[in-house]
Amino acid sequence: MSERFRDNQSSEAPMQPSQYVEYYEAEQPHEEHPEEHYEEYDDEHPEVEYAALPSRRSSRVSKRVRRRRRSLAFLVILALFVGVVFFAVQAIKPMLGGLQAADYPGPGTGSVEIVVPDGATGRTVATELKEKDVVASEQAFLDALTAADGTAALQPGTFSMKAQMKASDAVSVLLAVSNDKVHYAAVAQNLRIKDTLAVLAEGTGISESEFEVLANQPALFGLPAQAKSLEGYLSPGEYRFPIELDAKGILSEMVAATEKSLTEAGITDPADQYRVLTIASIIEFEGNKANYAKISGAIENRINNANGETGGRLESDATVAYGLGLKTYNITAEQKADKSNLYNTFANPGLPVGPIGSPGSEAIVAAAHPESNPYYFWVTVDLKTGETLYAATYAEHLVNVTKYTAWCEANVGECK
Repeated sequence: MSERFRDNQSSEAPMQPSQYVEYYEAEQPHEEHPEEHYEEYDDEHPEVEYAALPSRRSSRVSKRVRRRRRSLAFLVILALFVGVVFFAVQAIKPMLGGLQAADYPGPGTGSVEIVVPDGATGRTVATELKEKDVVASEQAFLDALTAADGTAALQPGTFSMKAQMKASDAVSVLLAVSNDKVHYAAVAQNLRIKDTLAVLAEGTGISESEFEVLANQPALFGLPAQAKSLEGYLSPGEYRFPIELDAKGILSEMVAATEKSLTEAGITDPADQYRVLTIASIIEFEGNKANYAKISGAIENRINNANGETGGRLESDATVAYGLGLKTYNITAEQKADKSNLYNTFANPGLPVGPIGSPGSEAIVAAAHPESNPYYFWVTVDLKTGETLYAATYAEHLVNVTKYTAWCEANVGECK
């Protein structure tokens, strides 16, 4: 071996693997988990010499890159899967009845009365329609309502519909008047005239004072001389007045409705109509629909028998309160003794000088056709249920009054 070869061999001989590891560790900064890099390269490529190992920094970078690529691939696959599922559902949806809101084929049968209160939403109406079996499902109605763009167009009122209607047909019925320009006013039964005029003013935009001036001129509406105002003649109900109708036209329509009810009840003479309206208005304050006719009979017994225990006096708290301009069930002895109150039926025999409200058709029929009975007295012993007791004598009546008193004591604040 030449001298040159020995010199080169001694000065430039390659390091052994164990020597390289010592050198490599000495040159690199200390890290907490150096074994990560050895595992990756030693396990996967044992034939690679240590001199070819990459730096620890480049190893960490390559791991992050691979991780990001895997995440991106997963998101792409997920998006493709969701897209495929969506289009598949859309393709088979028409064949799956379960994914569509249940609906009747229509046209429906029978008659169902639906009341849409003021301020009702599509959802509340849908619930009532479903409960009364007008529509097969709430959703079918709401979908049809949305399609008709009528969500905000529902008007209050009473509608005659059918059972098991097609949802779109039900919507058509409820929206039939939605395009009419009208003033809506809901007048409750037996409202006093002042309250009725306030409702009309609010619903029509016409001033209450304009209505009042006309209401105090009953002759303008062809009413009998006994009438001092339109009290009793403004028929309760739900009205949709054309917007071009003025105050006189509106009041005329309501008076005409009352006269129609009187005529249908067989009362055509103006003087008789005034009397019947007076009794009917008292009946509505004193009783309920179930006993209108019975109370009407008791009223006739009183006013037609001057020699009876009541001396021909009606003795109605409601009439006294009306004359005083109050709304109360409690009338004092002093108020009952005041003859100057022309509506005081304790001090003055017979009927009061006129109606004390505007009665509905049921009360008008009862006043026109009173039930024949022996009663002179009646008292409502439960103001919540309307339970009423009757008596032919004053002694019997006092027993019933104690039941009313006991109810009032058990229901504080109800008997005002």
